[in-house]
Amino acid sequence: MAGAWGRAELQDFRSRVRGVVLGSAVGDALGAPLDGLTPAEIVAAHGPQGLAAPVPAYGRLGAVTDVTQLSLFTVDGLIRAQVRRDTGVWHPPSDLHRAWRRWAVTQDDWGPDERRDDDGWLAREEWLYTRRDPHGPTLLALRARTMGTPAEPRNPRERGPHAAARSAAFGLLVGWEPRLVAQLAVECAAQTHGHPTACLAAGAYAVTVHGLARGDELPQAVRTAIGAVEPWPGHQEVVKALEAALAGAEEPPHPLGADAGADEVLAAAVRCALDGEDVRHALCLAVNLGGRASVTGALTGGLLGALHGETALPPAWLAELEGRPTLVVLADDFAVEMTQGPALHGPTYASPGWLARYPR
Repeated sequence: MAGAWGRAELQDFRSRVRGVVLGSAVGDALGAPLDGLTPAEIVAAHGPQGLAAPVPAYGRLGAVTDVTQLSLFTVDGLIRAQVRRDTGVWHPPSDLHRAWRRWAVTQDDWGPDERRDDDGWLAREEWLYTRRDPHGPTLLALRARTMGTPAEPRNPRERGPHAAARSAAFGLLVGWEPRLVAQLAVECAAQTHGHPTACLAAGAYAVTVHGLARGDELPQAVRTAIGAVEPWPGHQEVVKALEAALAGAEEPPHPLGADAGADEVLAAAVRCALDGEDVRHALCLAVNLGGRASVTGALTGGLLGALHGETALPPAWLAELEGRPTLVVLADDFAVEMTQGPALHGPTYASPGWLARYPR
């Protein structure tokens, strides 16, 4: 998809971008009421088939968690990284660190009234200031001014799936090579999750989304992801889990505990996306595995959205989704920036409105 974009390619890409952003959020919202429950507890509360449709969490239907909040700031950070290229200063991990720190501020402030103009429009969305049990290690890491790196990561023992769950948008950099997508996702994951399993799960997830967004089928995209992370030290757990997910495509995924590692949760999401009779079935299958159901749902929803586009997502579930207008606008802005950015900013012209939305 590098080079000139035809109209059909632009429409397909926008649909997949919306699919990833909205699909991740739908999966997050579906799983939110089940967070921390075991499969047995889910069955006891929702019947022998488990949860089959959205139910309220945090006092409303369609409520999202910090997973979606951070994912939106990932998209925002990538747009602003592209805009900043005009200045000759381009280091995407730093741009993502600044974006995620803007999210961290939302978890401490009452609202957007005190935000500066250079924080951009997303940081002024009032609904994002609601705390939804944010992941503690992530929040603590992002409150620090210095940025974690693969050489000196934050939380070096943290091997959970939260870094992967915010990494889908890296896969939407369809003009990049898979190894560069993996590298960016790994470097950014190290800002909060220092264990190699967590970092490389983020890299593998991003590359899987990348393959799907470029038109690959899911097994092919996963194999590409395996190849992209294998050169990294400490890849064994992630590679083994993904290979097992592909090899066991006919078997039901294993239940997940609250302390499941990123390798286990990512593999479960892949299995659910492979197994699902349709998007509804796949998402319900994912969240009924227990553990941090919102994360598993978000990972699965991102895969399905990249694979099928936005039109495959359940309309009734989208209708209730918290913050849906914000998600759609941000997804469309991302698609425009990645395909037509030079028409919005460059050496000879810069749209004042665009730069107000995404300051350099």
